[in-house]
Amino acid sequence: MRIGELAHHTGVSAKTLRFYEARRLLPDPGRTAAGQRDYPPEAVARVQFIKRAQAAGLTLAQIATVLAARDEGRAPCADVRALADDRLADVERRLDELSRVRASLRQLQARAEVLDPGECDPSAVCVAVPDGQD
Repeated sequence: MRIGELAHHTGVSAKTLRFYEARRLLPDPGRTAAGQRDYPPEAVARVQFIKRAQAAGLTLAQIATVLAARDEGRAPCADVRALADDRLADVERRLDELSRVRASLRQLQARAEVLDPGECDPSAVCVAVPDGQD
């Protein structure tokens, strides 16, 4: 199947398919006599897997690891579990950081709300942003 057909069946652009090829997520397709890409039917399932794995939070590098295991004939379930554990821990750390940022922004918002711009100290950039001494 040509690249346009694969794009249509999977809902990704031809540009994305070429990118996946360059990242070795998709094996090199055969070429027609005219030099056009000629993907096998199983490429549809592979691209759909890539999309599902991305939606689940895996990076393309992680997805490449899973696909490489499958291409070597190994069931990648243990690899997927380890990747999911790592990604979940990373997401949890990022959520904690975002919670701290949200709290800081709420404090900044509250400080800025009560400040009178006419009383600003010209030697300070903005007193609404705490200098760490507070």
